[in-house]
Amino acid sequence: MSEHRRKPPQSQGGGRAASRRAAPQRPGRGAGPGRDLPAAPPGGPYAEHSSRADARRAAPRGAAGRGRAGGQGGGGGKGGSRLIDYPRAGRVGWKRFVPSWKLVGGSFLGFFAVIFAGAGIGIASVNTPDANKAAKAQNNVFQWADGTQMVATGGSTNRQIVPIDQIPLSMRNAVIAAENESFETDKGVDPMGIARAVVNMATGGSTQGGSTITQQYVKNMYLDSEQTLKRKVTELFIAIKLGVSEEKDVVLAGYLNTAYYGRDAYGIQAAARAYFGKDAKDLDPSQSAFLASMLKGPNLYNPDGGIGPAATPEANEKRARLRWAWVLDREVAVGRMTQSERDKYKEFPARVDSEQARGMSGQTGYLVEVAKQYVMKTAGITAEKMALGGYTITTTFQKPRVDALVKAVEDTRNDFLDEKKRPQYDTFVQFGAASVDVKTGAIVALYGGPGWDHKYFANNANTSGVPVGSTWKPYVLAAAMQYGTQNSKGAGISVDSKYNADDLTVINNREGKPLLANDGTPFRQKNESEYPYGYVTLNEAMEKSINVPFAQLVFDVGHSKVREVAKATGILEESMDKNNNASFALGTSTPSAIRMADSYATFAASGTHREPFSVTKVVKDGKDIPGFAPPRESRAMDDSIADNITKVLRNVVENGTGTKAKKLGRPAAGKTGTTDLNKSAWFVGYTPELSTSVTLFRNDPTSKNKELMSMNHVGGVDSIHGGDIPAAIWTEYMREALKGTPVKDFPEAEDIGVIADAAGAPQPTPSAVPSPSTSAPSPSPSTSPSVSPSPSGDGKPTCKPRPWNLNCDPSVTGGTNRGADGGTTSGGFPDGGTTGEPSRSATTRPGRPGGSTSWGSIMGASG
Repeated sequence: MSEHRRKPPQSQGGGRAASRRAAPQRPGRGAGPGRDLPAAPPGGPYAEHSSRADARRAAPRGAAGRGRAGGQGGGGGKGGSRLIDYPRAGRVGWKRFVPSWKLVGGSFLGFFAVIFAGAGIGIASVNTPDANKAAKAQNNVFQWADGTQMVATGGSTNRQIVPIDQIPLSMRNAVIAAENESFETDKGVDPMGIARAVVNMATGGSTQGGSTITQQYVKNMYLDSEQTLKRKVTELFIAIKLGVSEEKDVVLAGYLNTAYYGRDAYGIQAAARAYFGKDAKDLDPSQSAFLASMLKGPNLYNPDGGIGPAATPEANEKRARLRWAWVLDREVAVGRMTQSERDKYKEFPARVDSEQARGMSGQTGYLVEVAKQYVMKTAGITAEKMALGGYTITTTFQKPRVDALVKAVEDTRNDFLDEKKRPQYDTFVQFGAASVDVKTGAIVALYGGPGWDHKYFANNANTSGVPVGSTWKPYVLAAAMQYGTQNSKGAGISVDSKYNADDLTVINNREGKPLLANDGTPFRQKNESEYPYGYVTLNEAMEKSINVPFAQLVFDVGHSKVREVAKATGILEESMDKNNNASFALGTSTPSAIRMADSYATFAASGTHREPFSVTKVVKDGKDIPGFAPPRESRAMDDSIADNITKVLRNVVENGTGTKAKKLGRPAAGKTGTTDLNKSAWFVGYTPELSTSVTLFRNDPTSKNKELMSMNHVGGVDSIHGGDIPAAIWTEYMREALKGTPVKDFPEAEDIGVIADAAGAPQPTPSAVPSPSTSAPSPSPSTSPSVSPSPSGDGKPTCKPRPWNLNCDPSVTGGTNRGADGGTTSGGFPDGGTTGEPSRSATTRPGRPGGSTSWGSIMGASG
C-alpha cells in the first residue's frame, strides 16, 4: 500500500491503537506452536508502528491457521492442494460446510453424466416387445378331487394378432382419449408417473407404473414377472427406446393386441369376439368405447362380475355404463368425435354370451369359478395372470356327490314347478346348495343354479343377499350358553330355561324397557302361529321354531355376543345384519349356502371350526404353488356347548319342524328357516360326516335390483317352508352322498348351564304329598299342552301327498316358523355388552377337537 494513503503514526503512550497492537500478542491468541500467524521482524521499519491494514491482513490468516493443526497440508490456510475443497478451507464455523457453486455444479454434472451413461447402456441392452409372444395363452386344467379332469378352459381361441389397419379408428380414438391424450406427441414416458412409482417403492407402498400407452404396453409384457425395482427400470428403458425408435401405430397396435379385456380375452380381436361375436374391424364407436372401458380394469368393469365383494355383476355394470359414457364424452372433449356423432349412442351396447359360458354347462361353470377365486385369493394371482393359463388345479369337488346334489335338486324342481301351468308363481324360483366335509372343511359339492349355458351366471351356492331365517337361531342359543344372560349373572344358561312364547309378546331391551315400533308404541313380536304357548323351554322353542323367545333372548345375551359366536363358526361379518333389533335373532343376515354349511359343520365337529376351501393343489410349469394345504382348525366354542346345540337340533329333526329329514335313516341334526313374506326357505343340517345347506328363493335374475319375491302359491301350495322343499332336497342328497358310509352317532351331550328363566316365568311351587289315588301335579303349571298344535294354527294340512314330500301326513296340521317374521322393529338398540366373563362348561375337559386332522392355510371360497 502506498505511503501517502497511510495514517500518521500514533502515540506510543497508549489509547485504542496501542490496545489493537497488543491484542494479537496475548497468550493463547497469537502465534505459537502449530499456529500460522506471522510475526513482524524486530528490526523492521514497522516494528513499532503497525497499521490497521496490516492487522486486517493478518486476521484471516490467523483464523485459518487456527483451523488446521500446524498448518500441515493446508498450504498456509489455503485449500488448493485438495482435490475437493470440502469442508472448505478459508472459511470459519458453519460457512466451512456451505459448498461452493463450483462443487454444486460439478456434482450435478457428474450425477447426470452417470445417469445418462447408465440410461444409454440400459436402452441399448434391452429388447423391444414381441406382441405375438405376449398374446399367447394356455389352458387352465381343473381336476376333480380324485385327480380326473373336470374341464380345460381359457387361452385356446381368438388369440391372433391383428395389424393396425384391422383395428377401427373408433377403437384407436377411444383408447387414446381415455388412456393417453398426448400419445401421438409424447416420447413414451410420463416423468410424473415414474416419480410416483419410485416414491411408492421407496416408501414400501404399492408398485405403480407409468400411465402412457407405451408404458402400459411394456407392462403387459411382464405379467409373469415380480413387481421389483429392476423390472420397473427395465420397463422404463424399453418404453424410452420405443418412444424414440418405433412408430406410434406399431406401439398402439401392440398395446391393443396384448391388453386384457376380461372374459379370458387377451387382445382386441379376442375381446371383440368374446363380447360382441364379431371381428375387431367391425366394431362400431359404441362397442369400441365399451372395450376401452374394460382397459380400466375388467375385474371391476366387466358386467359379468369379478373377484371380491365390490365386483358384483350389478356394481360392475353400473361402473361400466358410467365409464362407457365418459369415454364417448371424452372423445368429444379432445376432438376425436363430433357431438352429433356422440349423440347417436345412447344405449349401452348389448353383448353376446361368452364362449367360456357356453363351454361350461351345468354346474361346471360354478365349480370352476369358486375354485378360480380361491386360487387367486390364496396365491395372490391376478385375473390377468389367471387368464394367461398354464395352471393345473386340483379341487375338493367330488363328482359323485356333485351329481347326487344336482339330481336331488332337479328331481324336486321337475316335480314341484310347472312354469307353463303357473307362470305367475313358478317362474324365477331359484335353488342353491352346498355340502362340506365336517372333518376338513372341504367343499365336496355345490349347486349354483341351472348353469351358465342357461344364461344364469349368479352362483346361488356362493351368493349373499338371501336371508337365512330361523337357521340363525342356533347362534343366539349358543351365545346364551357360552356368555350367559342378564338373568343368569354371566353364567351360561341351560336349554331348559323358560321364555314367554305367546304371539305378539312385547320385547324388552337390555334395560328392561319395551322396544318401540315405528309408531312409538311398544313393539310386539309376531309368531307364525297365534297359538298361546305360554312359557316354554328354549329347547321347545327351537323345536317348534317359535320367534318370540329368541327375539327376547338376543337382547338378554347381547347382539354383539351372538355376532362373535357366528363369526367364530365361519360366518362372514359383512354378511351379518348390522341392526341391533329383534329381527336380528330371526335371520335377517344373509350368509351364503357355503358359509352356512361350513358354520353348522362346527357344531358337528364339537366346536372345532375349519374354513371352507375348494382347492388342494395348484401346479404351474411343473412346480407346486405353495399355500394350498387345507385350512388350519380353530376352537370356536367349548365342545360341551357345540354338542348341546347338536342335541337341540337333533330334536328339531326328530320331533320338530325338520321331521322330513328323518327319512335319512341315520343320526342327523338340522334347522329349518323361512323368512318374512315367504321370500326364502332354508334347511341346514348335518351328520357326523357331512354338513349341507339348501336354500330356495325367488327373484328375476334379469331385473335391475334382483329383489326377492314372495313364494306364496309357488308349486300350488299356500307357502313354502324350510321343512318342506329344502328338507326334501337335503334328505335325498344326503342319502345318496353317504351311501356305503358306516353309520356314526354324535358325541353324547352333557347337561350344562344354569336355568335362568325370563322375567315373569312361573316358578315351580312345592306340592303336598299326593294321596295314593291322586297323581302328582305338574312342576310347571304354565307349559304348553302335551300335544300342541302346529305353529300355523290354521287347521290346514302341512303338506300334500306328493313325491317330494317324503314324510307327508295330511292329517297333521301346521307348518314351520317364519324366521324373520314379526313386522318391523326400530333398529339401532345398543346391546349393552354382557355381564361377567364367558361361562365355562360343567366339564373339565379342555374341548374335544371333533376331528382327527389338523390343517393349515386360509380360505377364499367365500360367501
